[in-house]
Amino acid sequence: MSASSAFNDEKGGSSSVGEPEYGHDPASGGIFSSDYKRHDDLKEMLDSNKDSLKLEAMKRIVAMIARGKNASDLFPAVVKNVACKNIEVKKLVYVYLVRYAEEQQDLALLSISTFQRGLKDPNQLIRASALRVLSSIRVTIIVPIMMLAIKEAASDMSPYVRKTAAHAIPKLYSLDPEQKDQLIEVIEKLLADKTTLVAGSVVMAFEEVCPERIDLIHKNYRKLCNLLIDVEEWGQVVIINMLTRYARTQFLNPNINESLLEEGGGGEKTFYGSDEDEDEDEEEKEKKAEVAAMAKRKPYVMDPDHRLLLRNTKPLLQSRNAAVVMAVAQLYFHLAPKAEVGVIAKALVRLLRSHSEVQYVVLQNVATMTIKRRGMFEPYLKSFYIRSTDPTQIKVLKLEVLTNLANETNISTILREFQTYIRSMDKDFVAATIQAIGRCATNIGEVRDTCLNGLVQLLSNRDELVVAESVVVIKKLLQMQPEKHSDIIKHMAKLTDNIQVPMARASILWLIGEYCEHVPKIAPDVLRKMAKSFTNEEDIVKLQIINLAAKLYLTNSKQTKLLTQYVLNLAKYDQNYDIRDRARFIRQLIVPTEKSGALSKYAKKLFLALKPAPVLESPFKDRDHFQLGSLSHLLNAKAGGYQELPDWPEAAPDPSVRNVEVKESVPEWTKCSSREKRKEKKVEKPFYSDSEGESGPTESADSESDSASGSESGSGSEESGSGSESEESEEGSESEEEEEEEEEEKDKKKKKKELKKPVPETESEQSSEEEDRKIERKSKQRKSDSESESDEDEESESESSQSESEDSESEVEVKKKKKTAETKPPSKPVKKETKKEKKEMSLLDLDDFEPAPSPQVTPVNTFLSNSLVTDLEGLSLSDSVLSPATIAPSSALKNYELLHRITGEGLSVEYCFSRQPFSPDANMVAVQMQFTNSATSDTKNLHMEDVKLQSGMRVKEFPEIELLSAGETATAVMGIDFCDSTQAANFQLCTHTRKFFVSIQPPVGELMRPIFLTENEFKKEQGQLMGMNEITEKLTLDAKCRNEHAIVQRVTAAANLSRVPCGSDKECRFAGRTVTSSSLVLVTVATKEEGAAQLTVNCEKMVIGTMLVKDILLALTQ
Repeated sequence: MSASSAFNDEKGGSSSVGEPEYGHDPASGGIFSSDYKRHDDLKEMLDSNKDSLKLEAMKRIVAMIARGKNASDLFPAVVKNVACKNIEVKKLVYVYLVRYAEEQQDLALLSISTFQRGLKDPNQLIRASALRVLSSIRVTIIVPIMMLAIKEAASDMSPYVRKTAAHAIPKLYSLDPEQKDQLIEVIEKLLADKTTLVAGSVVMAFEEVCPERIDLIHKNYRKLCNLLIDVEEWGQVVIINMLTRYARTQFLNPNINESLLEEGGGGEKTFYGSDEDEDEDEEEKEKKAEVAAMAKRKPYVMDPDHRLLLRNTKPLLQSRNAAVVMAVAQLYFHLAPKAEVGVIAKALVRLLRSHSEVQYVVLQNVATMTIKRRGMFEPYLKSFYIRSTDPTQIKVLKLEVLTNLANETNISTILREFQTYIRSMDKDFVAATIQAIGRCATNIGEVRDTCLNGLVQLLSNRDELVVAESVVVIKKLLQMQPEKHSDIIKHMAKLTDNIQVPMARASILWLIGEYCEHVPKIAPDVLRKMAKSFTNEEDIVKLQIINLAAKLYLTNSKQTKLLTQYVLNLAKYDQNYDIRDRARFIRQLIVPTEKSGALSKYAKKLFLALKPAPVLESPFKDRDHFQLGSLSHLLNAKAGGYQELPDWPEAAPDPSVRNVEVKESVPEWTKCSSREKRKEKKVEKPFYSDSEGESGPTESADSESDSASGSESGSGSEESGSGSESEESEEGSESEEEEEEEEEEKDKKKKKKELKKPVPETESEQSSEEEDRKIERKSKQRKSDSESESDEDEESESESSQSESEDSESEVEVKKKKKTAETKPPSKPVKKETKKEKKEMSLLDLDDFEPAPSPQVTPVNTFLSNSLVTDLEGLSLSDSVLSPATIAPSSALKNYELLHRITGEGLSVEYCFSRQPFSPDANMVAVQMQFTNSATSDTKNLHMEDVKLQSGMRVKEFPEIELLSAGETATAVMGIDFCDSTQAANFQLCTHTRKFFVSIQPPVGELMRPIFLTENEFKKEQGQLMGMNEITEKLTLDAKCRNEHAIVQRVTAAANLSRVPCGSDKECRFAGRTVTSSSLVLVTVATKEEGAAQLTVNCEKMVIGTMLVKDILLALTQ
């Protein structure tokens, strides 16, 4: 009491006792206390004749409840007002009663009669509210009254009341499960309801009470499919999930023949398949023969009702609600023929523009889909690139998807992406990227060596975590072919002095022990070092030291006998009992005594047995046994209430159970079936042509009934929905909308031309586009024949047919391009290079994927493109990315002459700016030099001396080349910090006999490195670099440089910048930072009519900006 009154005094309000206090803010603490006078005020207000006072009092009481105050002593005063005619007061009274009815059951029972009267109220809102409150009173005594109320409400004239009745069913079921049989009768009655308002709620009740009673759905199946487009979003999700389970029990697997053919024929190897499946050829041939015979005997014919479900859910992929899109996506993934599943990819990619929570769920599901159906997401590879603003969990999931999508065609682009991710500040993400590189290397043999070399380069990274993760991944890769990579094992042995991460140290020691015969000189020395630090090591490292000692003792006991005994003695007295036990066990095995058993004879076999290389698998590999989109799938564990997705039936159940008896007044959902009967007499014709990509004989056998149901069963709701829903999905970028509009216009023109021509009736000769259009035309003719169709159907028919034909065209194009990409074998140029060149090879050196070797004689690094972005130029959302040609670099890097062979007496030197990060020092520009000895005698001791630099400049000399034989070529890399100036670096190039004065002067474009900016970031940064920092020049583009591709090529050749995405196709934007000071450099080329253009350069350093403008002007105008 005292505390609350003091609180009220602080709030500054105590009014006179007599009058009620309702001038204060109801949420403030000054009004409420346990003071009886205040409650008297509320009681007075509730007893007054004015509705405004009653409403004010109820608002305050509900506010008390919201703040956790006890208002139960007001129960009698509140209950009186149940009969109040003011609907607002009544609603708040119901809210109060729902809160206190369970606590005060006796008092709640007093108001039951009032609710029963409310159930007869002429106002539908009051009837529904009364039922809602009645069902919320958790008192078992009134179960019969609740049951009666629900039964009455289920027959109510108002769909809103019937919806509330459906909501009340699960509440009553949880209160008294014995009422299940009666509730099922009510559910059956409500399932027959034709209104969209009730459909979602009753299906939810069905799922809660009796999900096993599939027989209740049979008669209502077609109606639910047709109503689906008009049900509210929450109801759509529930119905789609229920229909997914229903379809899995009632229809045959549309991919049954195809999956059998794949199993028999081997088909395309699975993404995680091993390369050692060649022993089973005979068995495979037998299977092939069986499957082919079976396919001939039993062609798959899709049930018309199965087709109806797929057609009526497809427009919902354009829904603005992410849950609805996800529900349709999982339905298509679990139910659709393989050739049709691709339509969900675009919708799911659209959801990646939503909030990070939505992205997380969508990416979890996409990661699972990409394992089984990789092809459908390949065209959208760019959508899964990682933004710096993404949270870590989103980055890791996108990495997972990119790794799953990796194949021989796009691996070079993906590895370039990974290379940039490694520089991220997010260490968990960097570790995940390195693991992803490892998985790509294991799954795609062609890039294994490249990835391995790239990971070895990362071992010299300053960040210990990057090095540690690289070591762990390299260990797994080396297990595949250790004999080839003894150099790498030696290199890793040297790292034991620096790396402190226990897992990495343990991995190195395991590698040295396992392959000690490849490094016989180094292994004992590593053991000596480890023995010194044994007591300070982590447990995981100690165990590996013991293992290393044991293996060396067995293979090289002369050198390591004493060391092994020393290590085992240290381990014998270790604090950890695992290590003590391991030491005793190993001592008995490798140092046989009289007591030791027969096992010691086999010690060598035990320790040095051949171990299988680990298979790096996706964590999502086995997750698809959970239904996509479910909580269980998200958690990868069975959640409470999860229902397993049923297996497909072996034989199709009787489809006639879904036929509805035709009464005098024909219900909407039976029109489809009655029409089918009329059309069944027609000649059979395949729904899909044989030419459609992956759908071999499985879909080509579909009967006319499929196409009939497909084209007509949608009815008005489906067609009008596709129009209205597409208006709502405005999240897409402007550029995408423009492209879609252009495609629609092309489609319209094509249709007009085709309508004029007579349509040939040959089977499986034409493309699937023409086939689909024929079906649509026929459906239009039928619609004009049938009198029952509404005007809305006819108006929106053209819209839906356009969108469908657009989808079918894009699918066909994807499949054609896949075929061409698969038929082109990647050329493999012969590699003849020195060891030094191999060391300098980077993760980006994917010369295996060049369409043809460059005619110019350049080292491997010059095959790199000018920047990462020019390589990714062609990677739009179109499918052109799948062909190897688009991934190839635009041009070789420009070579400059450092020493002419005449001046150099037979020694010639060329250099180029490799545009690679210079690993010893990030602030230096990497300069790659190529030495050619044209003389008849050998050149020895090639090195640098007498370096003369401007103040601030630095040079990292290339390692001395001890011998360059006559006629041979060698390459070396040096680093120069030009201090963001174009001043030359002067030095002497010395051999064992001569010295030559040379100088390297950089073009201004080589003083920068590319960075990635989004369009918004670019505009923001550009806004801060105006005035003195902005230089604008008008120019006329060269005749060969009038298209976007040419502009990008020339600008990136002139300057080491990266492309910035841009919504307008009249502008090209580029961004970079200077190497030394990291000053921002922004370039914009805006094109106008007739080759006119405007070049804008924004740069913090005005001198660099001025010089860059001149260079780019020269590149674009010549």
